[in-house]
Amino acid sequence: MIKIKNRAQLIKNGETQRTRKSRALTIECLERAVNAVEPKQLMKAKVKLENNQLQVEGYSFDLRKVKHVFVVGGGKAGSKMAQAIEEILGKRITAGAVNVPYGTKQNTHVIELNEASHPVPDEAGVNGTFRIMTVAEKAEENDLVICLISGGGSSLMPMPREGISLKDKQALTNVLLKSGASITEINAVRKHLSGFKGGWLAKKAYPAMVLNIVLSDVLGDPLDSIASGPTVPDPSTFNDARKILEKYDLWSNAPISTRKVLSEGARGLLQETPKVGDLIFENVYNVVIGNNRTACLAAVDCFRSNGLNSLLLADALAGEARETGKTLAKLSIMGFSCDVPIPKPFGIVAGGETTVTVTGEGLGGRNQELALSAALNLKESEECVIASFNTDGVDGPTDAAGAIVDNYTLRRAKQLGLDPDKYLAANDSYRFFSKLGDLIYTEASGTNVNDISTIVALKDYF
Repeated sequence: MIKIKNRAQLIKNGETQRTRKSRALTIECLERAVNAVEPKQLMKAKVKLENNQLQVEGYSFDLRKVKHVFVVGGGKAGSKMAQAIEEILGKRITAGAVNVPYGTKQNTHVIELNEASHPVPDEAGVNGTFRIMTVAEKAEENDLVICLISGGGSSLMPMPREGISLKDKQALTNVLLKSGASITEINAVRKHLSGFKGGWLAKKAYPAMVLNIVLSDVLGDPLDSIASGPTVPDPSTFNDARKILEKYDLWSNAPISTRKVLSEGARGLLQETPKVGDLIFENVYNVVIGNNRTACLAAVDCFRSNGLNSLLLADALAGEARETGKTLAKLSIMGFSCDVPIPKPFGIVAGGETTVTVTGEGLGGRNQELALSAALNLKESEECVIASFNTDGVDGPTDAAGAIVDNYTLRRAKQLGLDPDKYLAANDSYRFFSKLGDLIYTEASGTNVNDISTIVALKDYF
């Protein structure tokens, strides 16, 4: 079970009994949410083997007619998904290769787990991806390739297109991550600089059957965007990728090799990523076993079981983190003062993935920035607690999963001589919350289904 490691300190930081109770409930429900999307548990619940029939969400594969089973894939949940599929299929697996983040490798018997870098790809990721392609290439007509895909797969499975160096791809990934571009936009660029993403893995596995088992980290579960869709048709084009770089003023400073590939591709000089209607997808089956909504509903149930009125506000939050923080603060004030959109005591849950356009030189992540913005917009007289965290346990380039605030956060900051406006302007939310002791720390969760934000108000609860 995943736990918030500094639970006691976060609760103690509440200045009143009601605030401490609100913080305790918040932490309990965040833990419930992330454990609801534990990969091994989800795999065991959704993937069954009965009488030689592999059954997954309405699909059934008769393993008596399958000559070889190969397992490939990558993502933050890769280790636990690989363990689960080995426990389900055992010796039926012929070979496998899965890329996972550093520090998450688990014990497997047949499937090779290769540790690599996230969010910026590295050489270990490239080597592991070539191994994945080698395994997939062994598959023939009567074989089954099981592809385990989860959030983070794009960075963990790099295979730069011919003419592009890993160094150039790293440089472009770095600036894209700081640009404010959405994950869908970032992945559209990645797919057109890759020989693996955007359907190319499916082409390598053809004509074998491909079962794509997905733990989604993209809002709405678009299969072409999750891990950049290595086994599904790609609706984006070279021209789309170029326009995205132009939109965020990145084109002119992008590495020459990447501009060359995208320009030549847009002129039809390079082969496009595989599209809908291509024969390579005729035997590809896709199943999403868990997503942000799964986690959000678990948090809602947790609030309800603790006697609170509960509401799932959204599972598709997007946009700038600081603007979302303002919105959640306003919503909490409305709820506290007017019982709108739900009467007190309440627990409101919102999921999704915001972005941060980095203009300062500070340290932080989107959840921490959201929380800092929310704190700046809360009123001291109204006791509300707002928290936001990343289900993978890592918020941006930090060791924290997110942060928690209440209506006393600004007063505590003032007592320590901290200027929250300056920290927000510098994108330095990590250092702000570090001084307050309000960063949320979890162990690496081994899963990833975006972010979860909560609002708790307990007036009249005691």
